[in-house]
Amino acid sequence: MTCHATLRPALNGMPALPCRKDQWLPASLPCGRLRLPPPVVCMVKRSPKRLKYRFGSARKVSECIHISVDSLGSDVWKLEQAIQLLKDGAVGVIPTDTVYAIVCDLKEPTSIDRIYRIKNMDPKKPLSILCRSFQDIDTYTTGFPRGNSQGNTNIFRAARQCLPGPYTFILPASKEMPKQCTNFGGPAESCAPRKSVGVRMPNDVICEAILRELDNPLICTSVRRPARDDWLLDPVIISDTYGASERKEGVDFVVDGGVRMADPSTVVDMTGIVPLLLRRGKGPVEDWMLMEDLDSTRNPIELATANPYA
Repeated sequence: MTCHATLRPALNGMPALPCRKDQWLPASLPCGRLRLPPPVVCMVKRSPKRLKYRFGSARKVSECIHISVDSLGSDVWKLEQAIQLLKDGAVGVIPTDTVYAIVCDLKEPTSIDRIYRIKNMDPKKPLSILCRSFQDIDTYTTGFPRGNSQGNTNIFRAARQCLPGPYTFILPASKEMPKQCTNFGGPAESCAPRKSVGVRMPNDVICEAILRELDNPLICTSVRRPARDDWLLDPVIISDTYGASERKEGVDFVVDGGVRMADPSTVVDMTGIVPLLLRRGKGPVEDWMLMEDLDSTRNPIELATANPYA
């Protein structure tokens, strides 16, 4: 790719400027008699890595891009840059209906690896996905449990009443899920031998506007303070903590939707015979989430503080 720059001498208020090595043009020469040198064309080859992130006048730079958006969604057109960056493989931070999340395209394995490095996460810790619709859930998981002849609740119908909303449902993953995003054995290997993944459909105008324009769901993990067990809720502090710089790897952009409350999602494990509540959060706990567990190895009391999707 080339860029063209035409170099011309200033015409007014400047001292004599050299045009050629052997000729000087006085600054007082009338403009009509001034002979301009031919245009000089500069050839610049842009790095393919930077070209990948090019969007209009923006491209991947050493500093984190901060994008401020009204929390009520009155100016979601500003999200166009963040959407294109995600499509091009960037890693960023966006708001959800609970806390902020570090995200990337589900089909970008290199970006998924970056999330683990940026957050300094244990490679065995699973990631969740932000889904655009129930069709995404059907594609990347085996779906919600259905009712049976013994009168068990039809969980699919019950879950539809909760989504979009502040819930994370852990479901058996399908073969479409990238291997970096699955949890081998689930929260208890004796009861969940298949790979599993946490799925979310946030009820947030900014998050929904981003997901609506993407080609794939987003991989996500909550934004926490390094080495501490609490969430980062201020996007300015998030930029300072996780933003990319010349000296460290970090996120490429932060979508600022205002300061959020420390109110995480309610997490329900759906990989067993019946649902198991792993964490009480922002989403109201429904009766079907508290069904008696037939497997004694999945004791809610023992697992309440051992949520792998926190």
